[in-house]
Amino acid sequence: MHTVLTIVALLVVLGVVVFVHELGHFWAARWAGVKVNKFSIGFGPAIVKWHDKHDTQWQIACLPLGGFVSIYGQEDMFDRKKYSELPAKKKIGHYLSAPAWKQFIIIAAGVVMNFLLAWVIYSATFMLHPRPVQLPIIAQVVRQTPAFNAGIKPGDKILRIDDKNIANWGEVVIAKELVANDVANVDLLRGDNLISVKLEPAERWGLVADGSKKEIQKKGFFTAMYWGARETYYQSKTLLVVLKQIITGERSSKQLGSFITIAQVSGQALSAGVWAFLAIIALLSVNLGILNLLPLPVLDGGYLLILIIEAIFHRKLQGRAMEIAIMCGWVLILALFLLTMWNDLSRILGLN
Repeated sequence: MHTVLTIVALLVVLGVVVFVHELGHFWAARWAGVKVNKFSIGFGPAIVKWHDKHDTQWQIACLPLGGFVSIYGQEDMFDRKKYSELPAKKKIGHYLSAPAWKQFIIIAAGVVMNFLLAWVIYSATFMLHPRPVQLPIIAQVVRQTPAFNAGIKPGDKILRIDDKNIANWGEVVIAKELVANDVANVDLLRGDNLISVKLEPAERWGLVADGSKKEIQKKGFFTAMYWGARETYYQSKTLLVVLKQIITGERSSKQLGSFITIAQVSGQALSAGVWAFLAIIALLSVNLGILNLLPLPVLDGGYLLILIIEAIFHRKLQGRAMEIAIMCGWVLILALFLLTMWNDLSRILGLN
């Protein structure tokens, strides 16, 4: 039963996040007057398929891990000669028939939809799901740690870390990730006195939260929208910092997980309830949005970068060099997939 729940959770989480992403590309293409050949929910042979009035084929495929949209002529982006040789009738609805700024919107729309999905979920959570939140009040300071050496005491309340306001203990954890290996400037409230200290970089600062200091946080509509945007921003920034640390070697790449990790976390969240499950969907949506912005030619970020370079230099990038760049992009994606799979299998088999 647990395995079934995990599989169902994985399919729902990936299905929702990827469907919303591809829906962004689809809507933007329709808006730009570009034809969409196919919208597939899942990969592989189609189980069910139908056509809409715009002659787009919609299908549900046999491997329901994500999906894709096939936009007419997008593959000709690096073969302008092929596009130029098309008869005028065939150019109608072609991707390259849209001006560059509309192409930019088509490509960026998927990522935008992922961030919007996360924003909506986080906002709804703040508004509709009152929950006890751990306040940033310190119960204990571990000896011989940066917090102890800086003179932080039990009962202190954390107000700011590096000029970022702190509202709960979760934001303390996020702030620790964002500070990475730099010195952190921390503002504390001790009684009626404001105190500022510096925390030296370390794996742990040595702070223990006061578990008895909690409050129920329920926001009104506009306040919830603000906090939803704030949470989306902080989750995005945290992921960027983690990626930077992995690339620079400050953090182990063993922390990266594949769809096995996603399945396990999703299954646990589904068991915990609908709001926990929605939180995982929001977090994965942010992750997909950020990862798709990486400047690799096979990802949305790579295509956006190409359009920006073409706009700056007034020159179309195409030919053998772009083919090699795309191949390298696919090799990197494959290498990342294999790395995350190895991390998960090593963890499951106890090889780490």
